[in-house]
Amino acid sequence: MQNHARRWLSLAVLLAGLPTLGGEISFEKHRLTREFWGEGADYADFNRDGHNDVVCGPFWYAGPDFRQRHAYAPAEASFVRKDENGREERIPGYEGALGRRNAYSNCFFCFTDDFNRDGWPDVLVIGLPGEPAYWYENPRGKAGHWPKHLAIPVPDGESPVYMDVDGDGWREIVACTGGRMGYFVPNREHPTEPWTFVAVSPGKNYHKYSHGQGAGDVNGDGRVDLLESNGWYEQPASLAGRPVWKFHPFVFCPPTDPGIPVGGAQIHVCDVNGDGLNDVVTAIACHGYGLAWYEQRRGPDGAIDFVRHQFVGKKPSDNPYGVAFSQPHALDMADINGDGLPDLITGKRFWAHGPTGDVEPNAPAVLYWFELRRQDGRAEFVPHLVDDDSGVGTQVKAGDIDGDGLPDIVVGNKKGLHVFLQRR
Repeated sequence: MQNHARRWLSLAVLLAGLPTLGGEISFEKHRLTREFWGEGADYADFNRDGHNDVVCGPFWYAGPDFRQRHAYAPAEASFVRKDENGREERIPGYEGALGRRNAYSNCFFCFTDDFNRDGWPDVLVIGLPGEPAYWYENPRGKAGHWPKHLAIPVPDGESPVYMDVDGDGWREIVACTGGRMGYFVPNREHPTEPWTFVAVSPGKNYHKYSHGQGAGDVNGDGRVDLLESNGWYEQPASLAGRPVWKFHPFVFCPPTDPGIPVGGAQIHVCDVNGDGLNDVVTAIACHGYGLAWYEQRRGPDGAIDFVRHQFVGKKPSDNPYGVAFSQPHALDMADINGDGLPDLITGKRFWAHGPTGDVEPNAPAVLYWFELRRQDGRAEFVPHLVDDDSGVGTQVKAGDIDGDGLPDIVVGNKKGLHVFLQRR
């Protein structure tokens, strides 16, 4: 009880030290489970009762109170660790896996959509990088496990993005495979068939643990470009013949401390400072420290360059709000406060590689939303603490879960599964 009180006192002190828009915005925390079933979560109205439900790992939780849990897939968790010889071995169950240095779920990402267009939302699960991804077909109210369909044989990369890349009104998965970057297209006519990979890069040795992927219209031509930690691929005017896209090198995620893997998390594209040019927002090192936005600049010849504005660093003194945390392995953007500007949602991934891996593995698992503010042509991201005992996984999802018109947050990780409902 005393530890609980101290934790919330610490939280209150931190909140008191940050701008809170007059105390108007807060989040109501719902811990759906303490069990570790996945690093990714999403939401949809799976039973079509008018209330959104939440999905993580093999379960979906019925809204609006999320107390009733349903297994849409076998709930026998499978984790992977490396033995003394570097070989991977699978460990059943979540309890024994949590104390091991390399313990991973088979659910890194959940994406919800109606893949077969029958009017019922389904679930796409991407597991450990390099492992097959499957989508689970909603049985339309019938009991039992959902039919399972292979979607992507080998999706590589740790930050896949689900959005409409080719402008056909359907979303695709941005990821890597076979050393190339591109996107996976669902089979529209035969949705149970595996998806097709469209490469945009030559063979550049992208591997299954490549960090940092994103998508958005960088150059403002109305077409979605693809981004990675070291540059962006410009979508050509025509996709006929599946051409290789032009690569524009720029290091969005520079090396930081020795021994920390290079690479960001999800890479977002939006106009941060309101000058009409789209900028880039990402983590500098998702297993280390740092958040930054990159201001787009145009040269006399129209050439695109970027200027880095880092707003979270390694030390609290690196920003005016005294905020610092490590391992920002998941980012989402949404207009949290309704001012028409995109805000950033991120935090610390707890035990990314177990209790002794990476930097600060046992530091508080904080979750923040960063309010985008503009003034006199300048922009800044102002931090607001949501929670200090949840953090993010490899995915964090912001959206209106409870249907009140206000963006909420859902996250699954080794702290369990949490929903944060926004309250005004």
